[in-house]
Amino acid sequence: MAVEALTPPRRARFAFPRGERAWRAFAIQAVVLLLIVAFLAWVASNVVTNITRLNINTGFSFLARPAGFEISQKLVNYGDNASYFDVFVIALLNTVVLTAIAIVFATVLGFVIGLARLSTNQLVAGVAAGYVEIIRNVPLLLQLFYWYFAVLRPLPSPRQSLSVFHIAFINKRGLYLPSPIFEPGFGALLTTIALMLLVGLVLLWMNQRHRARAGSGLHSVRLIALFLLIPPLIVAWLTGFPLSWDVPHLAGFNFIGGMTVIPEFVAMALALSLYGASYIAEIVRAGISAVPAGQIDAARAIGLRPGQISRFIVIPQALRVILPPLGTQYIVLLKNSSLAAAIAYPDLMLVFGGTVLNQTGQPLEVMIITMASYVLIGLAIGTVINLLNRRVQLVER
Repeated sequence: MAVEALTPPRRARFAFPRGERAWRAFAIQAVVLLLIVAFLAWVASNVVTNITRLNINTGFSFLARPAGFEISQKLVNYGDNASYFDVFVIALLNTVVLTAIAIVFATVLGFVIGLARLSTNQLVAGVAAGYVEIIRNVPLLLQLFYWYFAVLRPLPSPRQSLSVFHIAFINKRGLYLPSPIFEPGFGALLTTIALMLLVGLVLLWMNQRHRARAGSGLHSVRLIALFLLIPPLIVAWLTGFPLSWDVPHLAGFNFIGGMTVIPEFVAMALALSLYGASYIAEIVRAGISAVPAGQIDAARAIGLRPGQISRFIVIPQALRVILPPLGTQYIVLLKNSSLAAAIAYPDLMLVFGGTVLNQTGQPLEVMIITMASYVLIGLAIGTVINLLNRRVQLVER
């Protein structure tokens, strides 16, 4: 006689028909969407009520009014009748330039440190690891204060400036660098260089297509690339080399000539670059470590040199891992640039989100413009990284 196992009966599960599940999902999404719309409507109504109660002016007409204050660093002409829109453009350019320079230096330094962390030399790897651990665990604001108050502010006066080959000088008032002087004929030279770069890009594209079909590049590409240098040299010689440099020099109690970089910009560039490099180094290390060791061994087995292994095996595969978090780090650097207000660097947050807001008394419009500017710059960075990421994907879409 068989003994049945005493197991509890399974509870029947009710399954919605496919059409009913779809309507149920639609209903849930519709309710959530209505709740979000109701919340936004409540916020908008509250804002309008408070603006009316406080008698605050609204609208963007204030952008045409004269600003009436000076900005310590400006990349475009800033006259006495400059409007608030001109102030916005100058502050936006200051933020973009600072972010771009920080991205470039952080990327270069981060790649170097990331490669150093993978070095077989224990001293090099230990120094790189120590840099990453120290910089990442010290708050960025504290590092910014260190570079500005402990390093740059105690620098000597202009008469005792620190010089680099007597063409660049740094003191407590800033960094003085040579500035280019574009003489007549420089436009022709620049046009020739642009055309030769275009030809070089076409040759690079042809070389890649030939490598994809035949397995090897065109042997004449390097020779043709050398010939591309001849037209710019000829144009430069015919126009008398239309580029000279204005080197700063001491006159009285300060330097004249060249270009002046204020110490606030130097401190921000140093802090952002070094801080960002510590994170980029870990991204690079993770990307290179993700490449299977068997592929590197196989490349060595077929006789590829170390440079070829890095160029054709390691770097292309590592970039697929590196690019997505690298783009995120670039956007983080953009957002961290708003800390410049702590040391009075005239960026978008300090000038437009601070001074302009206090003078105009229109916080809603000023904050909308400021936030929209950061969002658009961040989206632009993300778009570029996404395009590069699609370019290096293993499977083309």
